[in-house]
Amino acid sequence: MTAMIPAESLPYFEKMIYLPFLLTILERDRDVFETEKFKIGRPYVLKVEKVIKDVRNDLIETKKYLRDNNMRLLRGENDGSTTTYMFFYGGYEQSRRYLNVRLRNRTEELLEVYLMKD
Repeated sequence: MTAMIPAESLPYFEKMIYLPFLLTILERDRDVFETEKFKIGRPYVLKVEKVIKDVRNDLIETKKYLRDNNMRLLRGENDGSTTTYMFFYGGYEQSRRYLNVRLRNRTEELLEVYLMKD
């Protein structure tokens, strides 16, 4: 069955796409800051740790919202230039294709937003 996903639900589906990407980037960066010898590495590690905590909390809230509203997201095929995601909402499904460059750019935008918080 195909139906329109309510507009108010789309941000939650998109958070389920982007927040895991953010966690991967942040955890990788934290590992670099911890293993490399930076003179001011500790402040960077602390900032990254705080952002990781914020992203994880947002991801927990997003997963709860999806569960409470009978929503699910599945990652589909990646053909090199696009990635398909399946949105499931209340027994209906919708396929959406995202340009990989857009996924990368939006993840970078969100990273900047999280890093600028405080």
